[in-house]
Amino acid sequence: MAAARKHKRVAASQPGFLSLKSRPGNDESANLGRRKRVSKNKKKNWKKYSDVQDVEEFLEDVRLQERATGGLIADKPDESLFFVDTGEKKSIPKSEAVEKNKRSKPLWIDRILQPDSRVSAPKDVLAYQRPNAKKLRRMAEKAEKLAAMGMLPRREKLLQLRKTTKTHTKEKPLNPKDPGRSFYDLWSEGSPDSADPYYLEQTKKKLVKRPEKLNEKPSILPAVEVIGPGGSYNPDFLSHQALLLEAHEIQVKKVKAEEKLKRQLAVNRMDVATEESVFKEQVEGLIEEDEGEETEQTAEDSKDAAIGSTAQPEKKTEKQRKREKAERMKELQKKAEKKLLNSRQQLFQLRSISADMKRRELRTKVRQAKRKTKQETEKALPRRLGKLKFQAPDLEVQLSDELAGSLRTLKPEGSVLKDRFKSFQKRNLIEPRERAKFKRKHKVKYVEKRAFREIQ
Repeated sequence: MAAARKHKRVAASQPGFLSLKSRPGNDESANLGRRKRVSKNKKKNWKKYSDVQDVEEFLEDVRLQERATGGLIADKPDESLFFVDTGEKKSIPKSEAVEKNKRSKPLWIDRILQPDSRVSAPKDVLAYQRPNAKKLRRMAEKAEKLAAMGMLPRREKLLQLRKTTKTHTKEKPLNPKDPGRSFYDLWSEGSPDSADPYYLEQTKKKLVKRPEKLNEKPSILPAVEVIGPGGSYNPDFLSHQALLLEAHEIQVKKVKAEEKLKRQLAVNRMDVATEESVFKEQVEGLIEEDEGEETEQTAEDSKDAAIGSTAQPEKKTEKQRKREKAERMKELQKKAEKKLLNSRQQLFQLRSISADMKRRELRTKVRQAKRKTKQETEKALPRRLGKLKFQAPDLEVQLSDELAGSLRTLKPEGSVLKDRFKSFQKRNLIEPRERAKFKRKHKVKYVEKRAFREIQ
């Protein structure tokens, strides 16, 4: 800006400078008055007593030339200011001249809207600025270098990896206003095959997606377990005896468990206290009282001596520290050499190492197979769902003399409700539970009625 102003002033000072405004003549009468003497060393007097009228007139004239002609007239070439009149006129047909004037001459409305000033608009610096320009330029240069080396930047690698890992994309619902959508018969019995999923969700016609875990059964046991042929009302002899043997084994196991519990809770006769043991226990600590006091006193004296004789460790010299440091360095060097030697020796043990790896793999496969078989067997067993364990119900079996020849004389056993309840527990649908015990808050108060009292 300062250079442009200097150029304008130099151009205006030239003898060929043309001014658009006529400057008034210098009146000699204006200079007749005595000039007021003012100190210019104070800033408040600079503007007040400084005559800048000629500078303002010059600047106003320059602005006027810039608005009217788009620049200083002194700087413009002669071809733009003058033309040579040769007196020759080109004959143009009337129709073409009218059309040319119509085309070239703008409308009055458009002329009003055009700007009066020919000064170009100032350059918008902010329009050319970019945020993080230096960072983006550095990134572009780095990407060019990597491309020249045949490598991809990290961001592009991640984008490619995401594209490869993204196997399926969520399908967008069809637009109901799409002309390429499928149509269906409004009066048909069935529902439309393809409908808007959002519409189905909002109208509650589409069911909630069921988790896959709920489709898996908690147990592989059947809902209704059929008893063996020995449980029929008129069974075969052998099948009935097999059922009796099974019930007998279950009862024997229960009896053995009860006996084991009794043995564990039984009191050993050798541990019963006798009169002598009771007397020893009562007298203990009374006879050897003086010896105990002496031992306590000696222990206290030894403690005091140990406390008083604690000596501070002497400060190590610089020679000792250097020696210890050298020993530590030697130990570390020995360990590193030993490690390197072991790694070299392992090259000659490749066969034994490979054999060991095969044995480990075989062992892991055997363990996996065992674990799998155990999991398969556990699927048929009830799991621990609560604090109580599942207790299998008693086997419903009739003795040989209780068998009935027909259904009419058959005595019903068990309960259908209890059987279903135990089946739910066995199939891991509900946890094992006990009947809630009723506990009375207040005691029962007995009151004799007046009628009963009169009878007595």
